[in-house]
Amino acid sequence: MTLAICGGRKSVECNQSCEAGDASRMKTHKPRLLRHPGTFNPVRIKAESSTYGIHIRLSLKPGESLFDAIVKPLAELNIHDASTTILCGAFEQLYYCVAPPDPEKHAVIAYSKPRDAGRAYMIFGNATLGRSIKGEPLVHCHAVIRTASGDVMGGHIITEQSIVGSKPISVLVTSIVGIELRQAFDEETRVSLLQPYGGEPHG
Repeated sequence: MTLAICGGRKSVECNQSCEAGDASRMKTHKPRLLRHPGTFNPVRIKAESSTYGIHIRLSLKPGESLFDAIVKPLAELNIHDASTTILCGAFEQLYYCVAPPDPEKHAVIAYSKPRDAGRAYMIFGNATLGRSIKGEPLVHCHAVIRTASGDVMGGHIITEQSIVGSKPISVLVTSIVGIELRQAFDEETRVSLLQPYGGEPHG
C-alpha cells in the first residue's frame, strides 16, 4: 500500500501591500510517499455492505471513562459495532498519543507513549466501536483537543484513561448491522487494523 500525503499546490494572490519577499517564499510541495514494508495487497479497499443501521444520540456519562461511556450503554442496546461522532465537551482527564515514524522500521508508524493532556476540551472526535483481536470491545478514537493552556492538539485518544468531565457529552451513533468490525493483523502495513467481516461484499 502506498499512501500519498499531499501538501498540495497552493496558489496565493498577493494584494498591492504584499512584499515581493513574501511572494518569493511561496513554494510548491511535492507529495510525500509512505511505503508500507509488508506484502502488497491488490485489494486496496476492503468493503462490506450493510442493509441498514440504527441512528441514536448518546450522552456520555460524567465521571466515566470514554471507553465505558460508549461501550456500556450501546451494549445494553445490543450494539457492538458502530461509527460515532463525538461532539464538543470537556474531559476531567485526557490521554492521547501520536504516530511518528517507527524507529525500528517494522512499520511506517508506531504509537508514541501516552501523553497526559490533563483537563482538556474535545473540539471534535470520531470513534469506531468494534472488537479487539481477543474478541473484547474496542473503541478506536481520533480527536482534536484544546488543553487548559489553550494549545490545540490532535491524536489517538486513550479511551480507557480519558475521563468525561462534569457535563454529559453528546455522541451521534450509527450502528453497523450485519457486519462485525474486528481488529486483525494486516500483512501490508504490519499493524493491527479494524476490518469489516460479514455482510455483502461491496464493489
